[in-house]
Amino acid sequence: MSQPIPSSPTSHEPSLGALVASATKDLSALVRSEIELAKHEVKDEVKHGVLGSAMFIVAGFFAFLALILLLIAAAYGLASLGLAPGWAFLIVAGVLLLVAGAVVFIGIRQLKKISVPEATIRTTKDSVATLKGSALH
Repeated sequence: MSQPIPSSPTSHEPSLGALVASATKDLSALVRSEIELAKHEVKDEVKHGVLGSAMFIVAGFFAFLALILLLIAAAYGLASLGLAPGWAFLIVAGVLLLVAGAVVFIGIRQLKKISVPEATIRTTKDSVATLKGSALH
């Protein structure tokens, strides 16, 4: 009896090189599609962020206009109590300057609290020293 000659395993199966090339191609396509998806998602998020920021700017502008009207109303309220209008507006302006001065004072105190990142500088210097030490050996 004659036995059939076994076919070589590579005749029906792709070679290792072909499998690696196929895997690389598939991985590359997957990475590209993930990047495109991320770009699309980020684009939508940025659009929503810009629109939301614009709404806050518009709201801030209208709040600023309302503040101006409230300050004018406060000055006219003082004038209706019998103060001369000029004095009433000067009082309101003086209060605004006091508030502005207080805000500047608080801002200066906060700025004076800023210091250099000492821990980062120390660890960076330690890392550089370690690298220099290991390079010498």
